[in-house]
Amino acid sequence: MQFNNFDANTVDPNVAYEPLPAGWYKAVIAASEEKPTKNQLGSYLQLELQVIEGPQQGKKLTDRLNLNNPNQTASEIAYRTLSAICHAVGIMTPRQSSDLHDKPLMVKVAVKPADAQYSASNEVKGYEAVGKATGGATTQEPTAKSSTPPWKR
Repeated sequence: MQFNNFDANTVDPNVAYEPLPAGWYKAVIAASEEKPTKNQLGSYLQLELQVIEGPQQGKKLTDRLNLNNPNQTASEIAYRTLSAICHAVGIMTPRQSSDLHDKPLMVKVAVKPADAQYSASNEVKGYEAVGKATGGATTQEPTAKSSTPPWKR
């Protein structure tokens, strides 16, 4: 394989993944996508969350909501999680997942320990409105007013 003038000086190298420490983080839903389940019998909403404040700013997390699943319990849990997100961002009747994008909320993160098959990873355990979550997370809003959100500047 030829590299066609590839220059490693112009591309940031990959770094080893390290999970975020457990705790509450101020974040936004940066992207969302409906994906089919592995068995093709349903679908889930995959959320890409981005931390917007503190030492972990810019780090990303993923959460998956099994909204369309033949397992009724899985669907109920997913809809409760979606309700928690809606309450956290103050949008009670979203028409589509993108309605929830770029709205600050607090995300509770846990660390799933490594096992024989996978390295340590993060799991999203809860959502709260900014200012409501506990655990020492930064919950102050930026004081400078701008039309561009602080995480997009």
